[in-house]
Amino acid sequence: MTALPAAPLREHLDFAETDTLLRDDVRRMGALVGDVLAEQGSQALLDEVEGIRRAAIARREQGLPVDALANELSQVPLQDAEKVVRAFAAYFGAINLAERVHRIRRRRDYERSSSQPQPGGFEAVLRDLQADGVSFEELVATLPRLWVEPVFTAHPTEAVRRVMLDKERTIVERLVADIDRARTPVERKADLARILLSLTSMWQTSDVPASKPTVGDEVDHVGYYLSNTLYRVVPVYYEAFADAVEAVYGRRIALPQVLRFGTWVGGDMDGNPNVNADTIRAALDAQRANAIERYRSDLRALGNVLTQSLGRIGVDDAVLARLEAYAGEFPKAFAKLPARQADMPYRRLLAMMRAKLAATNGADARGYEGLGGFIADLELIDASLANHRGEHAGRFALQRLLWRVRTFGFHLAALDLRQDSAVHDAALSALLGDAGWADRPVDARVSRLQVLLDDPASAPVPDDDTLASTLEVFRTVLEVRRTHGVHATGLYIISMSRSAADALAVLALARVAGCVEGDAVPLDVAPLFETVDDLQAAAGVMQSLFEDPAYRAHLKARNDEQTVMLGYSDSAKDGGLLASRWTLQRAQVELTALANKYGVRIMFFHGRGGSVSRGGGKTERAIIAAPRGSVNGSMRVTEQGEVIHRKYGIRALALRNLEQTTGAVLRATLRPRPRDTREEQWKEMARTLADKSRQHYRALVHEHADFPDYFRAATPIDVIERLQIGSRPSRRRDGGINNLRAIPWVFAWSQNRSGLTGWYGIGHALQCGVQKFGQDAMAEMTREWPFFAAVIDDVEMLLAKSDLAIFERYSRLAGDLHDRMYPGIAEEFLRTCDAILLLKQRDRILADDYRLRLSIRLRNPYVDPISLLQVDLLERWRKGERKDDDMLGALVSTVNGIAAGIQNTG
Repeated sequence: MTALPAAPLREHLDFAETDTLLRDDVRRMGALVGDVLAEQGSQALLDEVEGIRRAAIARREQGLPVDALANELSQVPLQDAEKVVRAFAAYFGAINLAERVHRIRRRRDYERSSSQPQPGGFEAVLRDLQADGVSFEELVATLPRLWVEPVFTAHPTEAVRRVMLDKERTIVERLVADIDRARTPVERKADLARILLSLTSMWQTSDVPASKPTVGDEVDHVGYYLSNTLYRVVPVYYEAFADAVEAVYGRRIALPQVLRFGTWVGGDMDGNPNVNADTIRAALDAQRANAIERYRSDLRALGNVLTQSLGRIGVDDAVLARLEAYAGEFPKAFAKLPARQADMPYRRLLAMMRAKLAATNGADARGYEGLGGFIADLELIDASLANHRGEHAGRFALQRLLWRVRTFGFHLAALDLRQDSAVHDAALSALLGDAGWADRPVDARVSRLQVLLDDPASAPVPDDDTLASTLEVFRTVLEVRRTHGVHATGLYIISMSRSAADALAVLALARVAGCVEGDAVPLDVAPLFETVDDLQAAAGVMQSLFEDPAYRAHLKARNDEQTVMLGYSDSAKDGGLLASRWTLQRAQVELTALANKYGVRIMFFHGRGGSVSRGGGKTERAIIAAPRGSVNGSMRVTEQGEVIHRKYGIRALALRNLEQTTGAVLRATLRPRPRDTREEQWKEMARTLADKSRQHYRALVHEHADFPDYFRAATPIDVIERLQIGSRPSRRRDGGINNLRAIPWVFAWSQNRSGLTGWYGIGHALQCGVQKFGQDAMAEMTREWPFFAAVIDDVEMLLAKSDLAIFERYSRLAGDLHDRMYPGIAEEFLRTCDAILLLKQRDRILADDYRLRLSIRLRNPYVDPISLLQVDLLERWRKGERKDDDMLGALVSTVNGIAAGIQNTG
């Protein structure tokens, strides 16, 4: 093998003693990447990359100016640029995998310890709750309303190709096989060969598909995580939960369903003309086929376990009767069963159930009418095993399948539907023949909608494309509930909700379309409040709905449960991070109190992205910091972009993430943090800080005349808009920054290493806070109030990932605008750093987070060169009027590389 390219990591990093195996894995993976570069590129490529990497390390560790490194990279010929970028991306891709495996290693270390369960895990949380006085009876009474639901969305800022996921899984499996260095030299050699094969194959495979993904491609991508990683994790999750209850309380319980999964892929119509009634059907068809195929595979495997013979052990008569019935339904399939298995009733019944599942997927009348029939068959076998000493003869495997079936159903994940309120207004405008419908006062619209709800036939349906497509969506909802089950669809989310009329519009259009079961619209209508102003008005909107007779009747048919979706992305884009977080916090307080007043159970759906600017961060900590009473047993949250891959790409990490989320929900529900008399003062301080921050942020982003031009020049937004990474346009509608989606907005500012969207305005606010309230009071709030501490920690993480010197190189692309814009932005960055260090009394950013600090330092020598190459390529591409496709290809590689390197990008 070549000399270890990653060896110099020891020159600039001090690994903790507990991380020596991580260091070894990084070195091994670095050596293998070096082999790939030398073999697939050339020794000259490896030498060039290594020279650049050493220069990047020196620049970081010695505090050298960025100019020398930038000049070196500007000499890289265009034909080599993409290879250099991919080389660096390969290095930190290897680091990513090594770090993920190290997280598994740390979990195993805790599991070996009998005295200290892993913090955040089921057992640790339950022990804390028991110590806080939670009895077994109180716990059991709470579990039926526990609801944890990650919702996967098609908003990729990084979408790893399916073939790459399979190769990464192979690498992880080989690293895990030697996680404790127990492999023999021969076995380790074979492992390294398998890893090298995967790395080489990945090098020879394009990072991005040849064409823009379709909605179907996105369904397939999300389905990979649902039907592979999570399908295997679900039963382990319930077993770990039940084991923890038994370990802490000494009693075994049968857990209710706690975990659910949702998806937006195929149902998110907001601003995406490619999503409609057809994609809703197609997505659910694909998900059903995926789920049924997994069940059929499990039934086949289970048949090899449940080989009990009638001459050896008893079997319930009900099992034999069911086998006889299915033999009559599927005589051809029954005739194909081997005669030598005639004495194995379980095995034969499972084979017939496979035939019945195939019929279900093929819409054959002999298939299961619904999920209940399939579960009944599995429970029939389970009861027979329990009655005939089958506990250790296959019942465990059967119960694992039962947990999967109860969780994934025939739909795999509930498909949410989302549409912009403006589209509903356009449809109603056509239906009612009222061109000015959207501009009419809310009261006037509500009154007319109430008439329409009472008599849906009162308005004849004209020929209009928007109206027709909207009504077809509601008809499709009714159709798929009949064909795929009542749990196949999730929420109906209304983007840009601003009044009670927006929710009533959905009910009215559904009734006009005939989307009614009994006398009720079978939809959980969820207003989405996105901007700061809309969030501030949310309580008033919901009060109007709770007092509306038609809407209250609708809620009564939905068990008086109301979901409200909270938008983190657009509120931060509108008013900056601090104003967004504070407004979200206040909205939850107000809406929780309002729901209690009206006897409604309110559940919040958190629309978080991967980046701090879009609500990203540690979910566990965000739950604990939520207002008291707002969690109330439930957590529904979006999972987007690279977050899906990072959280759910590896089974052990997916389990850990679900465990931490569930544990946090339990803590926040059963024993929320105690009231603190200082909070009223802190709330007033936070309100003042949020106002100051918002004013400062908006003065730059929304009010400075030069900012739109500066944004387009100082970020690679023109490249991002050409990426083939999503089926949805980057804008809701034509226009400036206001109409640009939050995802490309945040993505662009993370690419240029500024992270401006997450910290701008906060330094100014903190400085004003220190002047008005005093340093001690501000420091106390930062230290003692979980809400504010979480915000400051998130901003600190973003600052650590930012690089002002590299951002300045991007800023200079804006020409004369640089001199007018950069100094103020840089001043605010430094002001924010100084303020956080002052309030935390630390001498460096992330002083208290060794692991994150190490993670960032591991990646910087690889990300920095890609960033500087991107600046150079951007300048050349733009001078050529953006016509050079080869240069665009290299730029796309830099975008993907930076996103993978800094993470938390979209």
